[in-house]
Amino acid sequence: MSTKTVITGATGFLGSNLAKRLSELGFDVVGLGRNSVKGEKLQNNGIKFIKADLTDSEKLSDIFKNTDYVFHCGAKSSNWGSYKSFFEANVTGTKNVVNACLKNDVERLIHISSPSIYFEYKDKFDIKEDDTLPKKFVNNYAETKFLAENEIKEGIKNGLDAIILRPRAIMGIGDTAIIPRLIRANNQKFIPKTVKNDILIDITFVQNVVEAMLLAMKADKKYSGQVYNITNGENIKFYETIKDIIINAGFEYNEKKLSYKKIMFLASVLEGIYKFLPNKEPVFTKYSAGLISFNQTLDITKAKNELGYKPVISIKEGLEELKNYYKKGNNDQY
Repeated sequence: MSTKTVITGATGFLGSNLAKRLSELGFDVVGLGRNSVKGEKLQNNGIKFIKADLTDSEKLSDIFKNTDYVFHCGAKSSNWGSYKSFFEANVTGTKNVVNACLKNDVERLIHISSPSIYFEYKDKFDIKEDDTLPKKFVNNYAETKFLAENEIKEGIKNGLDAIILRPRAIMGIGDTAIIPRLIRANNQKFIPKTVKNDILIDITFVQNVVEAMLLAMKADKKYSGQVYNITNGENIKFYETIKDIIINAGFEYNEKKLSYKKIMFLASVLEGIYKFLPNKEPVFTKYSAGLISFNQTLDITKAKNELGYKPVISIKEGLEELKNYYKKGNNDQY
């Protein structure tokens, strides 16, 4: 009998890539999500899709019956939205996933968290998993992802086998967040440059996050309960890289030099306006302005040493793949 895996958030960018990879490896894959159109695409690839909401604890318990591994990718991942919407998706949803795993004796849960919990409005280099976290999280997303990790840790106290991964800035073909948001900002307004030179950041191509998840699934029991940073292991210069991608996408690069104070003021004004526009997101927020104003890199030594993690696609290869994708005219959504 083949190994049964369940993926929450299987209609998302990371979840769908993982589902296809597991299916190729011969696993029995069940993908959960709320988007029926994307779910149909999964089914066309031979992956069983079940429309499910993570707040439905009873349905999750039924789905997790006879499951060996659960990959929890489902989350509300955004710079914008009400605290309640983030809490329900990220904290309540995770609690329900944990309980369903415990109820059904799932062999291991692999939980996708976020390095946004490290973010402060200052330069930070080589951040380790156990470094002191900020006293106040930068936004609702970061706070609720931290609280979700606490739900995993509570589950571990009750006998759950789980590993937490914190992948940084997941990119690749099919990404609907990072590059599309930056291209929209470039085309609708501009890319604000608040630093004199450039900033160093980490990114992770989706193939590498999938590899890390497979390694976490197979990792020795002694690593249960551990948390791992995941990146490509190479820093990039943010402005240089985004300029290259935007030009390759066939757009004129639209950069505007602004002081950090000015861009934060502008982001504050936008946030104030968009509070009255439900279901719409500002072109940039204080958080996104902060992300392009400060250096932030992660240390992945622990993942290398304990999981045997090694990126399967380099920065150079991943960026070439992206640029070729946009060169072929895949840019009409902007």
